[in-house]
Amino acid sequence: MEEFYINSDGIKLHSKLDRPEGITSGPLCFLVHGFTGHMEEPHILAARDGLLRAGVAVLRVEMYGHGGSDGKFSDHTLYKWVTNALDVVKYARTLDSVTDLYMCGHSQGGMLTMLIGGMCADDIKTIIPMSPAWMIPDDAKRGSILGNEFDPDHIPDKLVSADWELGGDYIRVAQTIHVEDEIARFRGPVALIHGDMDDVAPYSYAEKAAGMYSNAKLIPIHGADHCFNGFINELEEAVYSYASSVS
Repeated sequence: MEEFYINSDGIKLHSKLDRPEGITSGPLCFLVHGFTGHMEEPHILAARDGLLRAGVAVLRVEMYGHGGSDGKFSDHTLYKWVTNALDVVKYARTLDSVTDLYMCGHSQGGMLTMLIGGMCADDIKTIIPMSPAWMIPDDAKRGSILGNEFDPDHIPDKLVSADWELGGDYIRVAQTIHVEDEIARFRGPVALIHGDMDDVAPYSYAEKAAGMYSNAKLIPIHGADHCFNGFINELEEAVYSYASSVS
């Protein structure tokens, strides 16, 4: 495992690169955590392990304001995450050992995966959104972020939860995001992995996305919640099985 930082417009992004044993060249997957998450969470490690078993190298990167990367959590926005992800894709393209680029992300990172898939459709072979929270833009327009309500026409300076604090710019940005546009741009294979007992990112959004992509499969993890608690092995197997079919 290699640990380093990727520069993104002056922001240092904490990164770790794992390669399958005995394989020096092949596909690489850019793997992203979710809102308040980091690269060492059990579900992120399960996805990593499934990818490695399938012969896919894994580049885990923590986005702005998360984990060991620069920036304050309260200052992060989806625009900043998109900028970070575009810079990671650019970095991955410089690696001589990479034959194909994949992207996988959980929750807000799953929505980011859907966005970057469309933006970088010529560079990314396949995407694996896990529990993608692409209801965030809809919720922001209605006046709610993860159950925390506000007036969507008069955005507060900050939104305070028991566990986190966000600046108003997070809401302003989220209201402008149109995931549907990037779904339409991505023509490669897609695997949507989602627990059918998820009470954070509705399973119905995964069903909706599966119907909108031109080449998607929905892989339900029956009984699993948003972070696949108690179903980590099933998640790893789902990622392994799909990645094996692509690579």
